[in-house]
Amino acid sequence: MANPWLSIIGIHPSGLEGLSPAARRALDDASVVFGSPRHLALAQSGSRGRAWPVPFSVDPVLQLRGQQGVAVLVSGDPFHFGAGASLARHLELGEWRNYPQPSTFAWVAGELGWSQEHAHCLGLHARPLNTLTPLLAPRQRFICLLRDGPAARDLARWLVQQGWGDSPLWLVEQAGSDQQRTRNGTAQELAALMESQPAKAPVTAAFEARGQSGLPQVAGRPIDAFVHDGQITKSPVRAMTLAALAPRQGEWLWDLGAGSGSVAVEWCLAGGQAICVEQHAERAANIALNAQRYAAALEVVHDHALAALPRLQPQPQAVFVGGGFSAALFDALCMQLSGPWRLVVNAVALQTQALLLQLHHTHGGQLHQLQWSEAQSLGSMHSWAPARPLVQWVWSHQ
Repeated sequence: MANPWLSIIGIHPSGLEGLSPAARRALDDASVVFGSPRHLALAQSGSRGRAWPVPFSVDPVLQLRGQQGVAVLVSGDPFHFGAGASLARHLELGEWRNYPQPSTFAWVAGELGWSQEHAHCLGLHARPLNTLTPLLAPRQRFICLLRDGPAARDLARWLVQQGWGDSPLWLVEQAGSDQQRTRNGTAQELAALMESQPAKAPVTAAFEARGQSGLPQVAGRPIDAFVHDGQITKSPVRAMTLAALAPRQGEWLWDLGAGSGSVAVEWCLAGGQAICVEQHAERAANIALNAQRYAAALEVVHDHALAALPRLQPQPQAVFVGGGFSAALFDALCMQLSGPWRLVVNAVALQTQALLLQLHHTHGGQLHQLQWSEAQSLGSMHSWAPARPLVQWVWSHQ
């Protein structure tokens, strides 16, 4: 569009004086201004102001699509954890003009002397604190936008509970304004302090992780890293299984007969998304707990794999079957899935191994037999305890 109808304006607690001349002109020319009550007050919007609905929705803005003189106010950089992207996904290029200011991340990084590109910048307004879990490691730096003052206390408490209570923590209120206030201490100290002196919104937390060794960054994490009832893919097999599944950023996995969901969780930690199908209610509940612990982007379906297939969406790039594989399930997958996808099946039972031998003979792929032993106590000494041999079939559909 030669004449964009929407102005997306970043604003800071400094208010009008912090706007660029171009942003100020766009705001002055607007007949309708959307924003939070705080932003509308900062911009002195008066009768032109329209507060965002609760829960948040961009529908009121879209109802004015094409009408000249519409503006929205967001914090700092509208397209860095702001509402800009939420609006843009409904619009065509050229329908808006963007007037960004330095993001809160930039303000806080500058205050602390941190290199912004070497810090994890996260918006935790509506995301669980467990989102931090895969990223936590000694000396890693984080700048986190928070929902409100109580969320700052919750973050400090969570760090303490997770064993990172010695982490230096800064709480920055009203970042970038004349009223900016910064408090610092360890996470443990500030968690106690905020019981009597709560933080005030808007507040941003920055911390440098100090404490444990962090989560391993490769597949095959120890089985005690997951909630399970014994039905779990053992660490060496899981590492080889993830290597065979070959996760890529943004890809989908169907984990059928998921057990504890450990394979799906590690797939998600590698950048993918997953759907877990598990017929046992207790195990489905364990999968949900493991997903919550690691903020894994996975859905849990409580059903038999074959029965659940017709309603699973979206289609995956990879399928893993760790239990309950059958010829009927293979045929159903081939009927339902189109385009390239890859399949990995692990089998311990002789009958399922025989089926994999047959499928390998008919369809090709790779067939592996995995055998390993673990040292276990034998009286006052130790001996090798062999695990059950496992057959793995890896096959790709083009």
